Amino acid sequence: MFGIAKKLKAMGIVGINKRNCELVLPNNPRRLYPLVDDKLRTKNLAGAVGIQVPELYATVETEHDISRVEKMLQNRDEFVIKPVNGSGGKGIIVVVGRHKKNWIKASGDRITIMEIRRHLSNILSGIYSLGGTPDTALIEYRVHSHSIFDRIAYKGVPDVRVILYKGIPVMAMLRLPTRASDGKANLHQGAVGVGVNLITGHSCGAVCKNEMIEHHPDSDEPLLDFQVPFWKDLRLLASRCYELVPLGYLGVDIVIDQAFGPMVLELNARPGLSIQICNQRGLQHAVDWVDRYKEEHNNQIPQDAHIRSELAERLYRDLVPSAEVTETDDKEQPEIADNKP
Repeated sequence: MFGIAKKLKAMGIVGINKRNCELVLPNNPRRLYPLVDDKLRTKNLAGAVGIQVPELYATVETEHDISRVEKMLQNRDEFVIKPVNGSGGKGIIVVVGRHKKNWIKASGDRITIMEIRRHLSNILSGIYSLGGTPDTALIEYRVHSHSIFDRIAYKGVPDVRVILYKGIPVMAMLRLPTRASDGKANLHQGAVGVGVNLITGHSCGAVCKNEMIEHHPDSDEPLLDFQVPFWKDLRLLASRCYELVPLGYLGVDIVIDQAFGPMVLELNARPGLSIQICNQRGLQHAVDWVDRYKEEHNNQIPQDAHIRSELAERLYRDLVPSAEVTETDDKEQPEIADNKP
C-alpha cells in the first residue's frame, strides 16, 4: 500500500483531498464561484469581451415563460435546453430536428411540447441545480460537432477540457461521447478521455472507465494518431478565460463547431482529476512548474493571455522531454466561417 502511494507521489498524481485543500481553496475565492456556476452569467461575461459562445435563444425563468415556450420555439428545429446552475450534464436536452408538431432528440426519440414544458418546469424547481435551489433554463444554439470528429465520436459533441493553473494551461484532454455515455462527453457516464499534447494538440493516451485504451469502444477507430484542430487558437481561448474569471484552478470546456470553430461551452471551478489518467502524468509537477516560474519572475504571472498560452509549451517541453514537438500544420487546419452563430 505504501509502495503504491510513493509511486503515485513520484508521478505527481493529485488526489481529490489534495485538489480541494491545495488547489481549490487557496486559489479560488468563493465570491467568484457564481461567475462559473451560473451558465448565463458566464455566457454574458464571455460575450462582453468577444469570447465566442453558443448563441442564446431564450431564457425561461417563470411558469409564465413556460406557457410561451411553444411560441419561442415555433421557428426552431434545433436547440439545446439546459439548467443555468446544472452540473455533470444533468438536465440537458439536445434537439436535433423536427417531425410534424414534435421535435427529435439527439437520441432519436421524439419529444412533444408538453414534455418540453414539463422538463422546463423541473429545471425551474431546482431538480438539476447545485444545492437543489430554484433555477432558470437556457435555450441556446445547438453546436454542430466538426466533421473531423465523425470517426471517433458517437453521436454527441466532443469537447476539450483545458485546466488552467494561475492562468497557464497545464493539462488538456479531448472528451469523446460513446454509446455507453448516451452521446454525452462525460467521463463518469462512460465517455472516452484522450490526453492532449499541449504543444501540438496531438493525442497522447486514452482512457475509458479508468482503463487505458487505444481504439474508440464503438467505432474501433484508433485514438492515438489524432490531432485536435485549431489547437493554438483553442489553447489561447482557454488562456483568455482566466481574465474573464480569475480563478487560480480553473477548467475550461471548449467545443469546435463545424461552421464557427472553437467556442467556450462552460467554466468549472472544481475540475476533476481523471485528466491525469489519459495524460499518463500527474498535475502536481505542472503546478510546481508554474509556482517556480512565478517565484523566479518577481511573484508575477504574465497578464497577456498570448504569453500564458505560449508558456504552456515551455512547461510541456520541460515536463515531457520525450514528447513529439512537431509544430501543427496550419495549412491542414479546416476553415471556419467569419460570422458568429
